Amino acid sequence: MLKQRVLTALVLIPLVLIAIFVLPAPWFLVLLIIVLMKGTAEYKRLAGFSNNAAGVSLLILQAALLVALLEYRDNWDNDILIYLSASCGAWLLMFIRLPLYRADSKPDLAYRTVSFVTAIVSITTGWFAVSWIRMQPEGSWLILLLLLIVWAADTGAYFAGKSFGKRKLAAHISPGKTQAGLLGGLITAPLTALLAAKLMPITSIEPTRLILLSLIVALVSVGGDLMISLHKRTSGFKDSGSLLPGHGGVLDRLDSLLAAAPFFALGLLVSGF
Repeated sequence: MLKQRVLTALVLIPLVLIAIFVLPAPWFLVLLIIVLMKGTAEYKRLAGFSNNAAGVSLLILQAALLVALLEYRDNWDNDILIYLSASCGAWLLMFIRLPLYRADSKPDLAYRTVSFVTAIVSITTGWFAVSWIRMQPEGSWLILLLLLIVWAADTGAYFAGKSFGKRKLAAHISPGKTQAGLLGGLITAPLTALLAAKLMPITSIEPTRLILLSLIVALVSVGGDLMISLHKRTSGFKDSGSLLPGHGGVLDRLDSLLAAAPFFALGLLVSGF
């Protein structure tokens, strides 16, 4: 499994870098829509809508929202603070599901209804935030910085959890996550952010603000990961999909990023970047 994960990552990372740095911004936004529509299809399965009208409605509504936002992109900056603040607020509301989750939860009508909304909101806000960042003058580098923070938090959590993890973070949702792992991620994320920002050709971000922003990004990225774990555990699936050998589906790889992107974007905005 580890070998398969590494091989897949070795293929994916260059493709991701090409998409970020080579594709013109409009084409990057379109590619991201295509990728996240696959994520929406995975959400459809996790929410229990695999073969019914609700599932088709989810796909149609999601596609319509993303295309409409794409067409409206030249006007985003008019109310960007409102859009990003609302996106972050929506994620904070969705995170309420995490402490309320119970191990015996079933995919009933209430679960499917809330999951329908969660799918739309998480995909839409994640796409919007990443797309807005990409459209900034230094957007490609800023997206790479965001990815490095998220990856560092995940890597730090993995190794700290393996070495020191005893107390579970959310055993009923994701038994593998530990409090030590969370702390490890909160240490590696700001260190990585400071080093990466120093090496990248981007406008300097005041170190204290960058540390605070990276800590927030690391925290909410864990929440995004747990959100997909909640759906997988309730619906009985091990992975959100099987597109990426050794990694699962699109949501398995992008869950943390979808949650982190709005907070990162809002942090950049209020910092005057």
